[in-house]
Amino acid sequence: MRKGIGVALLSGLALAAPASAQMDVKDISLKAAQELANATLEDCAKKGFRVAVTVVDRDGRVKLIIRGDGTGPHTLSTSRRKAFTALTFKATTIATVERVAKNPGAANLKDISGVLLLGGGVPIKVGSEVVGAVGVSGAPGGDKDEACAMVGLKKIEGMLR
Repeated sequence: MRKGIGVALLSGLALAAPASAQMDVKDISLKAAQELANATLEDCAKKGFRVAVTVVDRDGRVKLIIRGDGTGPHTLSTSRRKAFTALTFKATTIATVERVAKNPGAANLKDISGVLLLGGGVPIKVGSEVVGAVGVSGAPGGDKDEACAMVGLKKIEGMLR
């Protein structure tokens, strides 16, 4: 095939694609990430927990990290890995831990780079579509981290579209 014909053919195919083939990509805005992180941090602080909160976008990139006063040095990386894990498996990290415990064939999921199988990570959804995730670290137990994240998610429900 001659070079000119190939380029023309590819150009024609691109122009022939129906408009309905274009995707409406949803993501979490910076404003929503800030509201989520602040509400999560505040809820944990009310309960006496010193935590760090990380929000990642749909591609697993850090959108925002906020670290409360007096948190341990591990909380930054741990909250980021919990968010990444929730995004990767499109489920809370507690649900993923339970899934791995029930399925010996899934035991090596823990070896995926960036994954951390501890409670405290929650996916952020618009309908059924996962558009990001939040990870919380520092409370005395992943269930408590997750509970704070759920309060933060409740706060931004109207911002997610």
